[in-house]
Amino acid sequence: MTDIIFCGINGRMGQAVEEIIKEKEGFRIVAGVDVNTVRRSDYPVYSKISEVSESADVIVDFSFHAALPEYLEYAKVRHLPIVVSTTGHTPEETALMHEYAKSIPVFFSRNMSIGINLLIELSKKACAMLGDDFDIEIIEAHHNKKLDAPSGTALMIADAISEALEAKPEYVYDRTERREKRPKNEIGIHAVRAGGIVGEHSVLFGGQNESVTISHSAFSRSVFALGAVRAAEFMVGMPAGMYSMSDLIANIT
Repeated sequence: MTDIIFCGINGRMGQAVEEIIKEKEGFRIVAGVDVNTVRRSDYPVYSKISEVSESADVIVDFSFHAALPEYLEYAKVRHLPIVVSTTGHTPEETALMHEYAKSIPVFFSRNMSIGINLLIELSKKACAMLGDDFDIEIIEAHHNKKLDAPSGTALMIADAISEALEAKPEYVYDRTERREKRPKNEIGIHAVRAGGIVGEHSVLFGGQNESVTISHSAFSRSVFALGAVRAAEFMVGMPAGMYSMSDLIANIT
């Protein structure tokens, strides 16, 4: 049995993960952490992780990025692996994850979907085949309650593409004040916030005579929830270090 402390339990992703766990044997949420301490199941819900006394095997964080330092410290004191699935982290918070990864196992992904990670691999291959004759634009769309823009996933895609390019590109989020020809070393990143869109990401490679688009659509938050549960299972017993979806996918295959 894998016992989980879940941060952000009363949010949308918390409820999605709980539904996955109900259908999947071998997993159990032993405590929840949320600013909303409403109790929906038989486990306790605390407003702060420092209040949690239940024993667990792993921490899963789907809350808010600003709470990350206290979660990392709790994981370090308890010698627990942590799966960080939130987005919108500052550079300082990202650096903090790497620092704590020297002492505990830290899994970080801006998107837990297997399909999104396939999109990333295909986009990197497209870069190698198309070369610098194609302009690259990333378009993402999410529901109107999402706080960060562009999405963490869009930035994750851009970072992966950047690594596949010979020259480091510039990320451009707004061209309204630019009166110039589009430079070659640019990746445009565009955010749409509307209605109840779960998550859509497209990478457009635009050439002079043709274009190629690689896209992914999430129809349900269950794809992210299942990825988080798989990551939690993967991290139990792992040595200290920084882990990502690439490590999980390699383990699956």
